[in-house]
Amino acid sequence: MSAAPGILPPVHGGQLRHIAARYGIPAERFLDFSANINPAGPPSSVLTAIRRALGEPSTLAMYPDVELVELKQAIAEYTRLQPTNIAVANGFIPLLEAALRSLNIKRCLLPVPSFSEYRNALENADVSVTPYHLSDKEGFRYVPDAILESIRKHSCDAILLANPQNPSGAICNRDDMQQLIEMTAQDSITVLLDEAFIDYSPARSLTQRSIEEGNVIVFRSVTKFFAIPGLRVAYAVSKLPTIHAMNRFIAQWPITSFSSDAVSAALRDKDYAEESRQSNDRRRLWLEQEFARLKIAAYPSGANFLLLRFSAELDVNLV
Repeated sequence: MSAAPGILPPVHGGQLRHIAARYGIPAERFLDFSANINPAGPPSSVLTAIRRALGEPSTLAMYPDVELVELKQAIAEYTRLQPTNIAVANGFIPLLEAALRSLNIKRCLLPVPSFSEYRNALENADVSVTPYHLSDKEGFRYVPDAILESIRKHSCDAILLANPQNPSGAICNRDDMQQLIEMTAQDSITVLLDEAFIDYSPARSLTQRSIEEGNVIVFRSVTKFFAIPGLRVAYAVSKLPTIHAMNRFIAQWPITSFSSDAVSAALRDKDYAEESRQSNDRRRLWLEQEFARLKIAAYPSGANFLLLRFSAELDVNLV
């Protein structure tokens, strides 16, 4: 199978139309493993909310609420926080860029392997990136003492973490994460914590801790867990001064009225959330067992994806 001439590979997952054009194969024939979206599909409550909004001409005729009152209230209820501690934008990257600019971050420690967009966003914001290599023998675990030593060695003023991590899926010990936050706070180091997949392990979230520590910003995604990436909604949580500073760098009306209504409905759909967690546990266990049957090891994951470890002797003709 060869690519069509002049079509470059996509820079991000989930680009089935691009891949289809590149190889001349209908998009519906692909099984997409490039984007970690809940396979359950959007909650029915989201579809109901969108249909209701479409039935109201004012949804299109009026500007969206610039303060996003309803959406922030729904997020506040979901996280058990106050709306004033929440910033919203059309995806994680605009929020990260707002944080980097408002805090004037100069050098960031980036544990690797990591989501490729982290480094791209940091470099686009003229932030120097210092890679910190995680050990697969330790399960890609964050070791607070070692990380702090590297931060000091390279004079970093921030660190970008993910929990669960991407691409390893490792879910970090809550005590280790809290220890790392406390240690970095003593050195006035900003902790940028991406919890895009934490909805699968909500008890491990440090979202509420972010309003207690002045050096932490937690980023949360709505679209992956609720299978609505086409709506492009994410939020950040931190102390009030930090959120105020970030909002100055977020464009007005970052979220459409449709997205606001739909995401508000999704966040209030507790049955969908609980069923998704249970289904994910079952699917992940089945997938781990099937890979083990093929003698392919999978690293422990707290998300809806697995990082695989292939042996040098693996027979490539698996099917």
